[in-house]
Amino acid sequence: MQIHDFRNAVLDWFERFGRKNLPWQIGRTPYRVWVSETMLQQTQVATVVPYFERFMARFPDVHALADASPEEVIALWAGLGYYARARNLHRAARHLVAHHGGLFPATLESLRALPGVGRSTAGAILSLGLGRRAPILDGNVRRVLSRYAGLEGWPGEGRIERELWRLSETYTPAERVADYNQAMMDLGATVCLKRRPLCDVCPVRIGCTARRLKLTDVIPAPRPRQGLPVKRSFMLVLRNGKGEIYLERRPPAGIWGGLRSLPEFGSEDDLRAWCARRLIDLARLERLPQRRHTFSHYHLDFVPMVARADRLLPAVAEDGGHGWFRPAEAGGLPAPVQRLLFEIDGDAARRSRQGPLDL
Repeated sequence: MQIHDFRNAVLDWFERFGRKNLPWQIGRTPYRVWVSETMLQQTQVATVVPYFERFMARFPDVHALADASPEEVIALWAGLGYYARARNLHRAARHLVAHHGGLFPATLESLRALPGVGRSTAGAILSLGLGRRAPILDGNVRRVLSRYAGLEGWPGEGRIERELWRLSETYTPAERVADYNQAMMDLGATVCLKRRPLCDVCPVRIGCTARRLKLTDVIPAPRPRQGLPVKRSFMLVLRNGKGEIYLERRPPAGIWGGLRSLPEFGSEDDLRAWCARRLIDLARLERLPQRRHTFSHYHLDFVPMVARADRLLPAVAEDGGHGWFRPAEAGGLPAPVQRLLFEIDGDAARRSRQGPLDL
């Protein structure tokens, strides 16, 4: 297919089948595009929708986001993972207010200077939010272009990534750029699927090299597999007689930065020493089975240790950083910690029906 034929086929398909009613497409602004693109990094649309709606209800514009505390932003992000995205959003919002009057700059270079904004996100803000010609290359677009051009190999490899950006630049039109870029993302998300792509209904199937050579199951190639390192820790679940859990605010940087979580230790000895300094009775310390949570760059194997403490720890700190909380009311818990606490609450309820709870 010629370049103009490719563009026209994609745009015609978008008119008939493209997604036009996603929350960030309604009343579209550069701000809404930016937040949605950030949330959609490594996260599915169905997961993002309720988070986006809650985020917009609380932070409807750049100024509202910039005025918020980091803890409030992280709390609304809890469960989406990759928390550096939330921290970068907050930092970038403050930068936009301080240096651009709360407006988004209209150049690729200025947008890429914002924390957490890469080339593709900047292109999305320019094209979808401001109507300016700019190519994008998110995961869906990479897959469409890799198959169409027959690029064998992992799209993150430097040589292939450079070629994909060249192709994206070549095919991106000067007119209707917002529709075209949205169409390419939709095409990858709904037709050019990772597994079992729907080639028979693809608007560019005639020119697709991977389809012609029957290589859609190997293009694009997955990231080369590497064994992830394993980190181990012990998490202390302290309960009081009111059914509350003792939580601490994690440091702002790093894994689960800014979220409340359980006290965490590198060894059981460290955990016991921490409890001993606070005169916590460990005679009935209960060790639960080890669990695993996988991050992008390592596995975390953690052992929950359940104990009882009523009086010897402070109430909620003035900054809300640590203290006693009911799990459902704590807000902003890491997903594996929230699952653990809900399970423990369920076990406690079952035990109470059977007899006195004895932790």
